[in-house]
Amino acid sequence: MLFTITSDCRARVLWAVLSIACVLVPVEGAVLDREVPNFNLLDLQGRDHELYRAEGRAVVLFFTGNGCPIARKSVPRLRDLRRKFAQEGVSFWMVHSYPADTTAEISREVNEIQARGMLHLRDPKQGLAIAFAVERTAEVVAIDLKTRRVFYQGAVDDQFVEGAERPSAQTHFLRDALTQHLAGQTVANPRTPARGCRLAFAPAPVPHGVPSYATDVAPILKAHCVACHRDGAIGPWSMNGHGRLKNKAAMIEEVLLTRRMPPWDPDPDFGEFQKPHYLTREDTQTLLRWVKAGAPRGEGEDPLEQPLPPLSDWALGKPDAVLRLPKPEEVPATGVLNYRHIRIHNPFTNDVWISGSDVKPSNRKVVHHAILYAFWPGCPDDGTGQGVHFQGWAPGTPQSKFPDGVAKRLPAGAELTLEMHYTTCGSEQTDQTEVAFYLAPGPQPREAFVRRADAEDVDIPAGVDEARHHATYAFRKSATIYGLAPHMHVRGKWMRYELLLPNGHKEVLLHVPRYDFNWQHSYGFTKPRHVPAGSWLLVSGAFDNSASHPGNPDPTKRVRFGLQSWDEMFIGFFDAADDPDPLVSPQERNPKSARGVSQ
Repeated sequence: MLFTITSDCRARVLWAVLSIACVLVPVEGAVLDREVPNFNLLDLQGRDHELYRAEGRAVVLFFTGNGCPIARKSVPRLRDLRRKFAQEGVSFWMVHSYPADTTAEISREVNEIQARGMLHLRDPKQGLAIAFAVERTAEVVAIDLKTRRVFYQGAVDDQFVEGAERPSAQTHFLRDALTQHLAGQTVANPRTPARGCRLAFAPAPVPHGVPSYATDVAPILKAHCVACHRDGAIGPWSMNGHGRLKNKAAMIEEVLLTRRMPPWDPDPDFGEFQKPHYLTREDTQTLLRWVKAGAPRGEGEDPLEQPLPPLSDWALGKPDAVLRLPKPEEVPATGVLNYRHIRIHNPFTNDVWISGSDVKPSNRKVVHHAILYAFWPGCPDDGTGQGVHFQGWAPGTPQSKFPDGVAKRLPAGAELTLEMHYTTCGSEQTDQTEVAFYLAPGPQPREAFVRRADAEDVDIPAGVDEARHHATYAFRKSATIYGLAPHMHVRGKWMRYELLLPNGHKEVLLHVPRYDFNWQHSYGFTKPRHVPAGSWLLVSGAFDNSASHPGNPDPTKRVRFGLQSWDEMFIGFFDAADDPDPLVSPQERNPKSARGVSQ
């Protein structure tokens, strides 16, 4: 019998086929059979969000990107689901995985599609999309926060497909999965194909294949990781061959997704800094693809088994002078130790100008920090009574030199004191820290000082997860800032430096959304920032004194300013030099203060 299929009939047949496909087509690579990796992303306000610290029963990730029609049209359904399941402990996080979408562009679209009520996270390296095998926008991943396993992955419902849509959804995949899971039932349909826009990832080293360990993976690790992960260096284990790496493959995935490694976490929207410990989107995706493939050895020699050159004594090269503690300092096995202020010999009989310096503890197990102070008659003071803060060291502090024409002046006869903060490690230890100086060829036009904006009225209530503080510094003279160094203790959460200009403009110089006491970085500008007279530096930040903070010594305690790690500090250090007075020679310059306000 011959008959004609009407357009309406064709549409019904098409939707029937697609509905069956949504149920029956397998989805490759979805994370269902193992604990999901932890991850950490920034929201549109630069705040930090970590999966394993999320509260409630479940998190639904919705992958999206600006301009995708299906993702945009799915927002009303997500809003409805959020209202329905919020009281049952379900959170909805929208993950923006188009690398080129800026924060401002995402914010405009969020307002336009009325999606402001949900949490919006940026995934510019697309690491999260790779970890969950997401290849299209509008795909959701529903995660049980107790078991840390995916219980549903796929489409929100069956209303939309590529290039077509029906008037309303017939099958509500996500709604049904949430209802069944929260009721303690097995999810009847845990996997469906997503129907959004294709995500474009960085080109794979091997198209449609697994990255080669020898030619793709090992060179990335050698360039960015091995310097610390080798015998005698600061890393806790050595990347000395494939076998060791394969054992650590799952942790490599997790530290990449949580941004713990490489240990470099300034918000990329602000500032350009020297020596960034940073992996590109391409390199990150190569490592994640290799881990997801099972970290295979493959063919070829193992580049990481090749002998490494000896570790350099000093990161900046051979110094012009090395100072050392007069004798080894003995550190007991246990107990709380006061700061030690130890005089060290000044070897210079004339004024010298120091363009760079470095501090090298001989025993990193027990050295919490070291600060070199210089004191001479009429010298500036940073509020400690020790004189000029000349050079500091803490885990993670990089070494750098000032540009030509800039240096710190050390007068002849200046008294040098090395402040040592030791912590015990369970066995008796010794340390004899050294300090290296790199000299400039004579007096320099600009004299640099370590300056600070600090809050001594630190007061953090018990149990509070966002105790905000701020400090300011006034520039009475025009000056140039060369680098920034945030400092808090173990409850430090985030810190931001903002420049308030005389014309009313405000500029963010640095935002560290996740301050890490174990990696106290300093951030040297690639292009030093000139600051006009009348400007202010505003340093703001917050402490997390809640029980959910894993490094909090005691969330029931009110915390105030103090020297020990369980006390707190709030200091925005920065290196700066006033503009030179053309009528005064470098030998005649002697600023009166380097703390709180320029003279």
